[in-house]
Amino acid sequence: MKEKKYSLQKFPFIVPTNDGKLIEEHFGLASDGNSELSIAHMVVPAGWSEPFQTPEFDEYTFIIKGKKQFIIDDDIIVLQAGQSIKIEKNVRVQYSNPFTEPCEYLAICLPAFSMQKVNREDS
Repeated sequence: MKEKKYSLQKFPFIVPTNDGKLIEEHFGLASDGNSELSIAHMVVPAGWSEPFQTPEFDEYTFIIKGKKQFIIDDDIIVLQAGQSIKIEKNVRVQYSNPFTEPCEYLAICLPAFSMQKVNREDS
């Protein structure tokens, strides 16, 4: 029998949220137990934001549609469709969408995203 050398993801894990954010994890701790890397497709509504956090993982974000705001240290950065950013681990960041349209993006975390390693501040 031939060993399969790929993993096809047709049904990503939908992470439960209460802030209107859609998180579809294709690979990572919640979907396939991978602790080395996570890849998620996300859609956040207009007006959405998260508390500041200092993750213990590098996070890459690629914007598919709309705009997303990042506050990194004292810098305010706005990414638009087709743009991407890498935020290094142990850097304080806040993610938000203060704009009037939803934002769709991909997030890749190395090592994989986990609630134990995101270190969100109380809002």
